[in-house]
Amino acid sequence: MTASRVAVIDYGMGNLHSVAKALEHAGAMRVEVTSDPAIILAADRVVLPGVGAIRDCISELRQLGLDQVIRDVIKEKPLLGICVGMQMLFERSEENGGVDCLGHFPGKVSFFGNELYDGDLRLKVPHMGWNQVKQSIDHPMWHRIEQDARFYFVHSYHAQPGKYTHVAGRCHYGVDFAAAVIQDNIFATQFHPEKSHTNGLQLMQNFLAWDGRW
Repeated sequence: MTASRVAVIDYGMGNLHSVAKALEHAGAMRVEVTSDPAIILAADRVVLPGVGAIRDCISELRQLGLDQVIRDVIKEKPLLGICVGMQMLFERSEENGGVDCLGHFPGKVSFFGNELYDGDLRLKVPHMGWNQVKQSIDHPMWHRIEQDARFYFVHSYHAQPGKYTHVAGRCHYGVDFAAAVIQDNIFATQFHPEKSHTNGLQLMQNFLAWDGRW
């Protein structure tokens, strides 16, 4: 059954409008962009978006007390992390000289580097545009999404999970990296489903139907 109420966490960073519109288009009956803990905790499902500098994102989350709200959310309902929203769920990021993150996933977030190559071809950083995602596991969030489906990415840093069992999908851009991660009620993507057209819409629809089990 499609979720009746979805909260998009608003901490002053992220593509909040586009994420909310994508959820509505996917079939959510009610989407609330909010920083109110009570509204977030009352929602059926929660989305943690993120763009920009991870230090600023983490700082705003903690200042608003939303780091604890996220801990409470993932105990009992599905959470979808997007882009920096995914990266913040790891232990630490190399960005800005090193940033302690929320620690829900073991592992770190690393810079692609200034010397990134695919064979003899030098690649630009950030990784920006469409790329294929190879699904690592059979998961309800991949329902009706083909293997090696293309999604839209914009990022200069990539996650390196400490446990391979947390990887739901991989991508290659000079190096292999985690494009999607899972743990309990969390499913998080490095790519932007709200910018990924048909495949992104399907993933949003899957999120609205997912009960957090797999």
